[in-house]
Amino acid sequence: MSIRFGRTELPERQAQSLKKAIRFEWFSLGFLAVFIALVFLVMGNSQAMKAAWIEDLLSLAPPLAFLLAVRIVNRPPTRKYPYGHHRSVGVAHLVAGVALFTMGAFLVFDSASGLFTAEHPSIGSVQLFGHTVWLGWLMMGVMALSIPLPIYLGRVKMSLAKELHDKVLYADADMNKADWMTAVGTIVGVAGIGVGLWWTDSAAALLIAASILRDGVKNMGAAITDLMDTRATTFDSGEPHPLSAKIDGHLRSLPWVQEAGSRTRDQGHVLHVESFIVPRDGRGPSLEELEAARDACIDLDWKVQDIVLVPVTELPREVGGSSSDHQSERNR
Repeated sequence: MSIRFGRTELPERQAQSLKKAIRFEWFSLGFLAVFIALVFLVMGNSQAMKAAWIEDLLSLAPPLAFLLAVRIVNRPPTRKYPYGHHRSVGVAHLVAGVALFTMGAFLVFDSASGLFTAEHPSIGSVQLFGHTVWLGWLMMGVMALSIPLPIYLGRVKMSLAKELHDKVLYADADMNKADWMTAVGTIVGVAGIGVGLWWTDSAAALLIAASILRDGVKNMGAAITDLMDTRATTFDSGEPHPLSAKIDGHLRSLPWVQEAGSRTRDQGHVLHVESFIVPRDGRGPSLEELEAARDACIDLDWKVQDIVLVPVTELPREVGGSSSDHQSERNR
């Protein structure tokens, strides 16, 4: 049997989900292009509208990063890139996170300055079909139209992100949530100006900016830790990925294995696993047993891109295994 480096392509179900995600990302870019132009036309002097417009510009980053990453993610491993190109997803995630963080920090400063200096924004009127119309009505109308679609897109992308274990797609779904919340906040800010509460505009802009900054910090932090080979987590970076424990459980079930523990790192859509095995009674496993165990682990889940089995006399503390090791992990 020849040695294989896991799977260099996604299984059929995930491949179809990826195609669906690509279609939705292109649709998102088209929607954003139209909406960005509309917001620019009615923006006026409102700080909230300005923040919403910049937030929509930033919303372009995750889809663009995702579409760029998927163009190279399934290239097979080479001598120069022996681990494949799945890490392009992590790089795209970092780019999106840095963009969100940078602009969020700028908008927080800009919005807070307007609030503390008590700037009173003015919203004028425009001639529309021969009638004089307060521009604020157009602002609120455009923002109201932008609410339903991001809610739908966010739900679809969140489901696809979970299916594909794609953190860039998750960041984009999170951004869609921020989009419709931004629209609601902007409507409140503009309406406040209309009733004489000048500060609601800057306050809404500050809340929008804080939301962008929060998303930037969250996604940038998750991308950096993944690229630093932290323990693999679920697609939303919420908890350790359960696949590592599943692999350990399978290895421990083998008759020649006494104990097993793995360290798993996120490669993008897929995971790279190094499993340490203590053979039973100190008996060294045969090559056939090692290859059979390795192939069985790869077949457990499509996300096991590559796995290395290392026979050892004692498990490293970092991967646990014995009760004392588990206690040490809990105490840290």
